[in-house]
Amino acid sequence: MEKVIRIGNGQGFWGDSIDAPIELLTRGPLDYLGLDYLAEVTLSIMMRQRLKDPAKGYASDFVELLRRALPAIVERGVKVVTNAGGLNAAACRREVFRVAADLGIRGLAVGVIEGDDLLPRLDELLAAGCPLAQMDTGQPMAEVRDRVLSVNAYLGARPVARALDQGAQIVLAGRITDTSLALGPLIHEFGWPEGSWDLLAAGTVAGHIVECGAQATGGNFTRWWEVPELWDVGYPVLECAPDGSFFVTKHPGTGGLVTCDTVAEQLVYEMGDPRSYVTPDCVADFTSIRLEQAGDDRVRVAGIRGAPRTPFYKVSASYGAGWKASGQLVVSGPRAVDKARLAAEIVWKRLVRAGVLFPDGDRVTEILGAGACHPGLGAASPDPPEVVLRLAVRGADRGAVARFGYELAPLVTAGPPGVTGFAGGRPKPQEIVAYWPALISKELVDPHVRVTVETS
Repeated sequence: MEKVIRIGNGQGFWGDSIDAPIELLTRGPLDYLGLDYLAEVTLSIMMRQRLKDPAKGYASDFVELLRRALPAIVERGVKVVTNAGGLNAAACRREVFRVAADLGIRGLAVGVIEGDDLLPRLDELLAAGCPLAQMDTGQPMAEVRDRVLSVNAYLGARPVARALDQGAQIVLAGRITDTSLALGPLIHEFGWPEGSWDLLAAGTVAGHIVECGAQATGGNFTRWWEVPELWDVGYPVLECAPDGSFFVTKHPGTGGLVTCDTVAEQLVYEMGDPRSYVTPDCVADFTSIRLEQAGDDRVRVAGIRGAPRTPFYKVSASYGAGWKASGQLVVSGPRAVDKARLAAEIVWKRLVRAGVLFPDGDRVTEILGAGACHPGLGAASPDPPEVVLRLAVRGADRGAVARFGYELAPLVTAGPPGVTGFAGGRPKPQEIVAYWPALISKELVDPHVRVTVETS
């Protein structure tokens, strides 16, 4: 009988459902549990945490999850692959072992993947002539060096496979591609070699389909009214074969929906050139994908073609780009929209009088309820019973941004009538963290794996 590997994904981002991983573990068969915690700006948040406390810098939610999930993981022999290690996978491993000890679990093998964090080597790389130029503008990173917060290369699936080859039951990574959470286990299980581009592309597509969790099973679906029991949505499960074909499904008895349409919508999520989806492991041709409804909540995916990988890793960096602040008020009717416009005008004119200027591109006025989300699409009510006025600013001067925060509360008594809902306190400046994509030669990056067995 052909070997089938079942891979579920229970987290699409840091803050996703705390129950989804438990449901995946307990409501059906599973071989691997993938947990994706990292978005582009998450590592900068983790860097700030680590600067305050050297023992931090990882996804703490993962540790809390293990207090509930580790007994089932061990009992069922499920292996976990996650990027929860963030910027401090070693510290995360210590906490994992602490949880295991508290639960009386012995012999747990945890693999740590490192080498993605380039910040400690940044000056060395820049001095050696590696510009880490911003991919959209060509600007060299040296011009913002003093404001750089994080620099991480997107590692691929091979280090994940090596950790599993060495016996890890839990694999902790930092910045690896989201697709590696599925492709790594498939390389390990099926022995897919370097150069098997079609197979590697198939594993990449499989990982892409499930990387955002319930978006493949009815969450965020265009025809949302067709999705049954969305409150109990089943997170996606892959059933993968050695030839690269696989099924997308979910556990029986769970809510949600798996159809060619739900899968196709996820396929085009975060998509550039569909013929050239570039990862560290291969280049996948998404136009070659063939979807077939193979039963209720079951879609077969096959026919995927791939091409050789590039000589570069993508780099995800972040840097400080000034300050921002935002605040909002509820404005009730009648003439709620007119009142909101007047309130915004009052704020901007009072700031000008105070000598604080924000150009049009650095300030935002949104009247939610009057068509602000999709301007020009659809007819908004000319006189809604209430609206939400949202004002925001940004700028290089922290003091100017802070001054903006003083102008919202006075609207309650010195603005038009019907202003309410000012309960969040005075808006305070927050640092803007901007995204910096770049490329780096793979020869300059050294991914490495260490598997440790808990012995206490």
